[in-house]
Amino acid sequence: MSRTRTALVAALALVAGASGTALANVPADVGIAAIPCTVNYQVQSQWSTGFTAAVTVTNNSAAKSSWAVKWAYAGNQAVTNGWNAKITQSGTAVTAANESYNGTLATGGSVSFGFNASYSGTNAIPTTFTLDGVTCNVDDGGTDPTDPTDPTDPTDRVDNPYSGAKVYVNPEWSAKAAAETGGSRISSQPTGVWLDRIAAIEGVGSGMGLRDHLDAALTQKGSGEEVVQLVVYDLPGRDCAALASNGELGPTEIDRYKSEFIDPIAAILADSKYASLRIVTTIEIDSLPNLVTNTGSRATATAACDTMLANGNYVKGVGYALNKLGAIPNVYNYIDAGHHGWLGWDDNFAPSAQLFYQAANAEGATVADVHGFITNTANYSALKENNFTINDTVNGTSVRQSKWVDWNRYVDELSYAQGFRNQLVTAGFNSGIGMLIDTSRNGWGGTARPTGPGATTTVDTYVDGGRYDRRIHVGNWCNQSGAGLGERPQASPATGIDAYVWMKPPGESDGSSTAIANDEGKGFDRMCDPTYTGNARNGNSMSGALANAPLSGHWFSAQFQQLMQNAYPPLS
Repeated sequence: MSRTRTALVAALALVAGASGTALANVPADVGIAAIPCTVNYQVQSQWSTGFTAAVTVTNNSAAKSSWAVKWAYAGNQAVTNGWNAKITQSGTAVTAANESYNGTLATGGSVSFGFNASYSGTNAIPTTFTLDGVTCNVDDGGTDPTDPTDPTDPTDRVDNPYSGAKVYVNPEWSAKAAAETGGSRISSQPTGVWLDRIAAIEGVGSGMGLRDHLDAALTQKGSGEEVVQLVVYDLPGRDCAALASNGELGPTEIDRYKSEFIDPIAAILADSKYASLRIVTTIEIDSLPNLVTNTGSRATATAACDTMLANGNYVKGVGYALNKLGAIPNVYNYIDAGHHGWLGWDDNFAPSAQLFYQAANAEGATVADVHGFITNTANYSALKENNFTINDTVNGTSVRQSKWVDWNRYVDELSYAQGFRNQLVTAGFNSGIGMLIDTSRNGWGGTARPTGPGATTTVDTYVDGGRYDRRIHVGNWCNQSGAGLGERPQASPATGIDAYVWMKPPGESDGSSTAIANDEGKGFDRMCDPTYTGNARNGNSMSGALANAPLSGHWFSAQFQQLMQNAYPPLS
C-alpha cells in the first residue's frame, strides 16, 4: 500500500444538515493495521450557538496506562464542559486526557468521551487528531504499529530514543574542540545544541540555525537512526537565581516566548523532512527548581524567583513547550530536574516532583508529552561516589551529618536520578519515563582523585578524604576549578537511565569572571568570580570558579584543557 496522508475525518465526513451530525469514518482502502490509532469525532446535536460532541478513540499500537488526545479547531469553538475525560483548551488547541478510572487502553481497545462547546459561524470538524503525540487516522504505509520492535514504523516513539542510534555531532562545537591541543580525542563526541535565545533558531551571525543542524543530522544519519539533542532555554525571567544565565525575555513576556520562540521551533521540528530523526529536547534548565528552593521565606530566596512563582510564567512556559513539542511524533521531551545538590533534600525532593507534574499539565500539556527527565545539566555533581554511601556512619555519626552532605538524602547523581525517577512516578508521571544524566563535566579525575575512603577520624575527614567531587561546596556551579570530563555519552548505562549525555558542550563557559557588556541579556554573577566569598546558596563559601572566563556559552579554552586533563575515565 502506498503511503497516504489521508486523515480519517477529512476522508469521509458525513454531515447531516437536519440533525447537525458530523461523523468521520475510515476510508475503505486503508488497512486498520497500518493506522496507529483512529478517532471518531461525532457532533451529536448542534444549535445556533453550541453543540454536543462524542469522541471515540481506538488504539492500534502498544497498550497504554494513560492517554491524551489532542486536536485544534479552525474556528472559535470553545469547550464548556465534558465527561469521561479531563478536557482543557488553550486557544484553539484542545487536550482530552484520561480520568483516573479509564487510563488503561489496550491494543485494539477503545475509549469514549464527550463534551459540550460553544461556537459562532461555522462549526468545522477538526482535521487532525493525535494520541500521545502520534497522528491518528493516517496510513503509515503498511507497517505494524502494534509491534514496538518494528523499525520501519515511523509513528511510534521508541522506549529509549538513544537505543540503537547514533547521536548528532555538532560541527561547530567539534571544530572548536579539534582546534585545541589534544582536542581531537573528543571532538567526535555528541553534544547538545543550545537554543538559548530567539536569534539562535535562525542562527546567530554566521552560525548554524536549527534547520542547519537538522540538515546536518540527516547527512550524519545515513541509513541508521540518529538522535539530535536540543536544549530549549529561553523562559521569561530565565534562571531567576543566577545572573550569568539570565535571558532576553522579561518576567512577563510569556506571549513572546510562545509566539517568537516555541512556535517557530515547533514549526521547524514538525517539518516532514525531519520525521526520521529522533529529536530529544531538554526543556528549560534551571528554572522550575528555583520555584521550590529560592522563593518565599527561605534564606536562599530572591525577589526575581518570587516574581516568577507569583506570575506562573515558568509553569505556563514549560507546559506550553511540552504541549507544542509533544504533539510532534518524533520529539522526545525531557524536563530539567536539577541535580542531587539542589533537590536531594527532603524539603525539595517531593515538592519538586509535584511542581513538575503541575507544569506537565499546564497550557494543554499532559504527562504523555513527557518522555523523561534530565539531571545535572551543565553541572558538576559526581556520577557515582564509590568511597562512601549515604548509609555509612563514622564513630556513630551518619554521613548525612557531614558538612559536605549536610543532611542530603543523596551523595551522587546516579542514585539521585534513580530515586527521583521513582518520586516522579509517584507524583503521577508515566511509569516508563527515562532519565538522562549530563556527564560532560563531572569526571573529577586527575591527580587529586581519591583512591579510597578518607580517614575515619571524623565523619568530615571520612567524606572529604574520599569524595571525588572536589568542589568547595556542592552549591558551586560556575566554571569549577579541578573538574574533568565524565563518562562518555552512552545509551542505557544503568537501571532507569536512558543515557549518559554531554548536553553541556565541554569548553563553553558558565559565565564571565567579571562584568562584560553584551547584547545577549547575560548579567554578571559573582558566583563566577573566583574572589567571591559566597552567599546562602553555597554556604557562604568561595565560588571555586576559574579566572578569566568569557560570557556563558562562549568558548573557554583554559576550561576545556582542564576538563581533558582531569577526565575520568581518563582520555587515551
